[in-house]
Amino acid sequence: MATNNFKPALIIVDLQEDFCPPNGSLAVTNGRDIIPTVNKLLDLPFVIKIATKDWHPQNHISFASNHVNKKPYVDFTTIINPSNPAETYETRLWPDHCVQGTKGAELIHELDMSKIDKVVEKGQVKEVEMYSAFYDPLEKPRVSDSGLAGVLREKGVTDVYCVGLAFDYCVKCTAVDAAKEGFKTYVVGEGTRAVDPSVWEEIKGELKGKGVEVVNCDGDEVARVGKV
Repeated sequence: MATNNFKPALIIVDLQEDFCPPNGSLAVTNGRDIIPTVNKLLDLPFVIKIATKDWHPQNHISFASNHVNKKPYVDFTTIINPSNPAETYETRLWPDHCVQGTKGAELIHELDMSKIDKVVEKGQVKEVEMYSAFYDPLEKPRVSDSGLAGVLREKGVTDVYCVGLAFDYCVKCTAVDAAKEGFKTYVVGEGTRAVDPSVWEEIKGELKGKGVEVVNCDGDEVARVGKV
């Protein structure tokens, strides 16, 4: 039963040309197949509907092309907190993708932008990888924060529903951080695809351990939004 204190938000993660076949530089297999689910969700009365975008400078640290003798998908690099060299993490290297102002960085044309309330750009600091739409993994101090948590709180959001690309990277990290910020968080399974489909069940279990449920589009959790 829907109650007045249920205020759901929809976050559509990085549904950009570079992550989608047929021409994306970092195309996720069957990435475009999620469009009907995403558009169906956009028709529901979420209190706010947000699309996120990777918005990288050309010299971004996640691009293998910016490292000598490094290959995309295969190699990794160490991210160092510019303000605290003792804080580091490893990140996978990728083909150049979602470079600011390029066709590949655009949200896909099938997405009904008239129903999107806000676009959040992320990954703009060249020294830091930022999968999550909220902030990067660095904490001492934080380097990049999109302000997304504040936007959700201003709207009184209680529950967050995540879809987009890719399940095993940006969707996962966005959902984990939404739960960390205190929102009841779901990933709608039909509305996402993974870079590596073989890890689906592993990621699903990891999310469950962090308080995030992977649900079906025709399940009770999504149906509840329609009753707001």
